[in-house]
Amino acid sequence: MNSAEASFLVGQVLIAMPGMGDPRFERALVFVCAHSERGAMGLIVNKPATDLRFSDLLEQLEIPQGAMMPETRVHFGGPVEHGRGFVLHSGEYHVEESSLRVNEDFAMTATVDILRDIANGQGPNSALLALGYSGWGPGQLEAEIQANGWLTAPGTEDLVFGSDDDAKWAGALRSISIDPRLLSAEGGRA
Repeated sequence: MNSAEASFLVGQVLIAMPGMGDPRFERALVFVCAHSERGAMGLIVNKPATDLRFSDLLEQLEIPQGAMMPETRVHFGGPVEHGRGFVLHSGEYHVEESSLRVNEDFAMTATVDILRDIANGQGPNSALLALGYSGWGPGQLEAEIQANGWLTAPGTEDLVFGSDDDAKWAGALRSISIDPRLLSAEGGRA
């Protein structure tokens, strides 16, 4: 894959195929934040952390919660550095030297400043907090796609920030005209 093809994956979602083989990614939808010849980084956007709420995290970090604080969901972002938090958010919010602009619609910030802003009702219009991330070394993601491990689809605000996490995987497949019921865990070659 050349650099133009690699950059195409930034801002896309990876849709885990049946038979992926890694239970952490079963029916996962991963938003690709960065991708280059050095590897790739993304956040799973459809696996909520069932044992942690955003308000609990703010309390642990001793960040006061304002009256205008929006509900922000916490997700399992991936198996790498699962003690580290990343906020994937809408593109209108930006912290100079702290936010990674993914594209016009999305950015990612991994500093405590964004948590304070969200707690005070001054954060991004849409946000998802992910603990941990999904990472691939050079060529690894390309090989997994070629081996039928992932499909790709455009990352949209509905897919990423939608409230129905259980429906996101099938919704991503439908967005590229694939009926989830027709997928097979078996790969093949033409």
